[in-house]
Amino acid sequence: MVSKVVMPKLSLTMKEGTVGKWYKREGEKVEKGEPIVEIISEKATYDLESPASGILRKIIVEEGRDAPVDAVLAFITAPEEPLPETEIQTEKPAEKEILASPAAKRLAREHGIDLSLVKGSGQEGRIVEEDVRRFIEESSWAAPKVKELIPLTGFRKTSAERVALSFRTAPHSTLVMEVDASKAMEIHERLNVSYTAIIVGATAKALREHPIVNSTLEGEKIKVFEDVNIGVATATKHGLAVPVIRNADKKSVAELDKTIRELTEKAREGKLSKEDVSGGTFTVTNLGMYNVDFFTPIINPPEAAILGVGKINQKPTVVDGRVEVKPLMMLSLSYDHRIIDGAPAAEFLNKIKEKIEKGLV
Repeated sequence: MVSKVVMPKLSLTMKEGTVGKWYKREGEKVEKGEPIVEIISEKATYDLESPASGILRKIIVEEGRDAPVDAVLAFITAPEEPLPETEIQTEKPAEKEILASPAAKRLAREHGIDLSLVKGSGQEGRIVEEDVRRFIEESSWAAPKVKELIPLTGFRKTSAERVALSFRTAPHSTLVMEVDASKAMEIHERLNVSYTAIIVGATAKALREHPIVNSTLEGEKIKVFEDVNIGVATATKHGLAVPVIRNADKKSVAELDKTIRELTEKAREGKLSKEDVSGGTFTVTNLGMYNVDFFTPIINPPEAAILGVGKINQKPTVVDGRVEVKPLMMLSLSYDHRIIDGAPAAEFLNKIKEKIEKGLV
């Protein structure tokens, strides 16, 4: 019996994924339940297990290629069972092949030229290098020479889609507030925990007191979450990942720090699971370590808000009529104005400020 390996739906918003690596080659034996292919999607990697035992008869989607959810990636058959040709013809994605010489393709890449626009003079319309050079000379524009082409796939593609979705669906508004980080520095030194863990702790407790921020808009209803699951934006070589700390409001700052370190390591190694990146209700993004003072973060849909954190600066400030130098940092809250008004957003940000300044994390 022929079994199909299909692109899984790893989240509610997932529309397509990228095939990262095939662990088996065509013709090799596979066992049901063993990892067969690496899937990259929703800012995480996921090892898809074989749905059946048998022979990996035909790979339809090769490494580095995208495929929509439920698309057939490969076929598995019994050892002596042939694969019907009609199955392959039905499932294999249609591709329009452009006939061009290697030299023509290289020159087109260097100049950012779409070969489908070039008329070929070779046999059967094959595009040769001279055709590309003629196209460059006759064009009314001169495209800059291209150093490198980076495919928009995997993490980067998902991040691009989610940023676009965020601006299409959520009217953003942002509040900025300066916070005294003296207590945060004390906790950082005393408990040897990261500033991110301290800020996540304060944010989680503030979310518990301001539940409207811990919500999403679903149709014509605002869904307020009971669980406080905070995503922490993490830079990786693959792009931006947002692993989620579940029930962050019920964890100590030491537990938060341990969890953040573990998830960050998994993110940088590309080993985040589906569970590691799903179920977030709010996001914290800290760019202080990159020497950023403050910025305007983009909401991570379908969440209602995101907190941006800048670096700690020693600044003169007036305290009881005296000028003192204090460690200050900027917090910026971007929120979905369909769900949250300016006053509730300000109250929430003030609550985070209060908890950080009093060390209530």
